[in-house]
Amino acid sequence: MTDLLHALFNSHLPVLPVLLPLFTAVALLLLGDQGGEASHGGPLLQRRRLLSVASAVLGAVLAWRLMLEAATGALTVYPLGAWPAPFGIVLVIDRLSAMMLALTWTIAVPVLWYAAGGWDTHGRHFHTMFHFLLMGVSGAFVTGDLFNLFVFFEVLLISSYVLLVHGQGRARFKAGVHYVVLNLVASALFLVGLAIIYGTTGTLNMADLALRVAQLGSQEATLFTAGAMVLLVVFGLKAAMVPLYLWLPGTYAAASAPVAAMFAIMTKVGVYSIIRVHAGILGEGAGHAALAAQPWLLPVALLTMALGVLGALAAHSLTRLVSYLTVASVGTILAGIGLFTPQAMSAALYYLVHSTLVIAALFLLVELVASQRGDTGDRLQPATPVEQPVLLGLMTLLGAASAAGLPPLPGFLGKLMILESSAGGPAQGWVWTVVLVVSFLTLIGLARAGSILFWSVLPAGGLSVRSGTSSRLMLATLGLLALSLLLAAAASPFKRYTDAAAVQLADRAAYAKAVLGPVGGAQANTTRPYRGGAGEVRLPAAKENKP
Repeated sequence: MTDLLHALFNSHLPVLPVLLPLFTAVALLLLGDQGGEASHGGPLLQRRRLLSVASAVLGAVLAWRLMLEAATGALTVYPLGAWPAPFGIVLVIDRLSAMMLALTWTIAVPVLWYAAGGWDTHGRHFHTMFHFLLMGVSGAFVTGDLFNLFVFFEVLLISSYVLLVHGQGRARFKAGVHYVVLNLVASALFLVGLAIIYGTTGTLNMADLALRVAQLGSQEATLFTAGAMVLLVVFGLKAAMVPLYLWLPGTYAAASAPVAAMFAIMTKVGVYSIIRVHAGILGEGAGHAALAAQPWLLPVALLTMALGVLGALAAHSLTRLVSYLTVASVGTILAGIGLFTPQAMSAALYYLVHSTLVIAALFLLVELVASQRGDTGDRLQPATPVEQPVLLGLMTLLGAASAAGLPPLPGFLGKLMILESSAGGPAQGWVWTVVLVVSFLTLIGLARAGSILFWSVLPAGGLSVRSGTSSRLMLATLGLLALSLLLAAAASPFKRYTDAAAVQLADRAAYAKAVLGPVGGAQANTTRPYRGGAGEVRLPAAKENKP
């Protein structure tokens, strides 16, 4: 019996990161939600918190299990309903998707723990919508089909609409209207791009597209490229790429601290989608449509970095400063992707993990600092001293140094990898200049903010502010900062992982063979080993129909 349960668990493990948050959200709805401050500390609230955080911890364990399995080179394909690809829906776990899953759930645990310190009582169904968001993000990372990528985008967006306005307030509703309208337009464009691609190739399965795009004639390839560029616009909006980034600073600044911290992973969904479509499907060997985004992506990425850091320098509040740093970090990641080499892709993936952890930690840290500054809040102007200047000062120094890229922190290592990957290329001068100048200006902006927060203080005047001294809130923030330090300590093995992920991503033939089978999908619902550039490929066995 134990062996049977173990086999069933292993067979269905790839779908569990999607089903777990779905079932958790439904269970939370069944528990009920009185909402508001009146429920603070009540038994119903405690049960919701326990279920929500326990589910997040379990999801993190499952995600890390998948990542450890992917690290061996295994490429796991899960055909839903045992329907073979490209006709059925498939979930695909490779090194890249497993890494993004692990990153998502690892951030979710401390963020939920932080939210359970009081933010979840500011409105109704916080934990329910949080788990629907996790479902959408996880599904986007594991799906092997572009249409289902659209579906999971909508799931995460709908839940993000609710989370953005959670706690209400004029600023949140104003930002929420802009956020909803822009994403509805993006969703319509997403469908247009999918229609063009499907009309050209007759499929939306990523593995099938990777094979068919290389066989397109010049005219068909031009039409396919047009559809792919429409998707680039959509993904660029999600990732906050210039000129589509203007929504992000106001939106993230208006959101509550745990929501903004979790939103740090949402921009990476757009980045991930760009990688899948333009580095995976339209990489080298894609025929007439190969590297369609190359002339555009790197210049736009460098411009995104520059405008992001300029926005950070001009920010008058800590939250907006961190929001603009989010834009600059996205530009840095896209700069590595835009070089379109395995070495640069590996560097971009390393920096992606670092920046997501640090940005999430900074959003939580901003609220801790603001809550101890009285009515001044997060505005960058002199205020009364914070209650915990040493602890908050050290945490701010660590986050700022990592965001700016000072050695030996992972921000420095990631940027150094990107610079090395551009060496000898035609864009080396531009990449080195922009990355180094942006890093210097980031350091200037964060040093200015730190000096105002901890040095330019007013007499306390007997005012005591202790709303941000909760040990729960401190531990959640420290946990995210500690993870960034761990990334620096484990830089060598993790760099080997991202190197292998970049090589696996470029091996389009192995990916297609894993998903579609040796004979174009006829055997996609059987268990089979495969040894190639992507390593071992394992699929859940289809159920036999016995009389």
